[in-house]
Amino acid sequence: MTQVESFTVAVPEEAAPLTPRQLMRRRALGHTGFLIGAGLIIALALIALFAPLIAPHDPFVQSLSSRMLPPVWDDGGTWEHILGTDQNGRDYLSRLIYGARVSISIGLGAATIGMLIGVTLGVIAGYFGGWVDHGVSFLLTAQLALPGLLLAMALVFIIGPSIWVVICIIGVLHWTYYLVVTRSATQRIRNLDFVAAAAASGATPRQIIWHEIVPNLISQIIVIFTFELGIAILAEASLSFLGVGIQPPTPSWGLMIAEGKEAMFYRPWLVVLPGLCLFTLVIGANLMGDGLRDITAPEGRN
Repeated sequence: MTQVESFTVAVPEEAAPLTPRQLMRRRALGHTGFLIGAGLIIALALIALFAPLIAPHDPFVQSLSSRMLPPVWDDGGTWEHILGTDQNGRDYLSRLIYGARVSISIGLGAATIGMLIGVTLGVIAGYFGGWVDHGVSFLLTAQLALPGLLLAMALVFIIGPSIWVVICIIGVLHWTYYLVVTRSATQRIRNLDFVAAAAASGATPRQIIWHEIVPNLISQIIVIFTFELGIAILAEASLSFLGVGIQPPTPSWGLMIAEGKEAMFYRPWLVVLPGLCLFTLVIGANLMGDGLRDITAPEGRN
């Protein structure tokens, strides 16, 4: 008689579902573009923050005996000035490092001002509708009809160039993306059940906006903010290049490109180096914004 051995098969337990935060973290760690963009932004932010400790020289000190020194890899270059010097003998590496402070500060400040204006108008127009929506739509149409760069140049010329003036003008002229996105999102959210429940429980419109609608717009606002950061940085560089933005001797990448354009054919690094820094900062902001859009999407695009 044959004896049949009995055995049991171990059935693996089902994995616990991921929380929204864990799912977001997994998407972020698996998104190459987001990691590259965030890494570039963090690296440049640290360079700007610790500029006094990193810069080998004072970016404002001039030395006519050391004018137009080439970078260390070129003939005549020295390790004392690794990236050479400019037309006034100022260390180019030090000015590039301090230029990161100017670009990041103006980008953050202008993007924040634009966010406050655009989100406020978008949420109000989307929630109340009616004549409020028509009025905000008129402002949006008028803003889109204006030539942004020319208007910014005129305003800076009239008021007077300074860092704070540039920040305020760029911020005031760059709020349309915030308005369009938050307005349409608010129109969708205001008809959902939890908003109706809050209104039925006696919540005021202000409470509904702050506690029910705005928290559901945060992910979209962050994504727009990263894109607007790059746009604001390019706007500042354009104004500085045209001579109506940051004024000498303040180190600005756009201003450095403008100062070096006359010698770009025989001293190309004067234009190439600040251009590469500007490209790195903007592409980092765009990659991070594109990654955040994919990470926060419901379907988790990659």
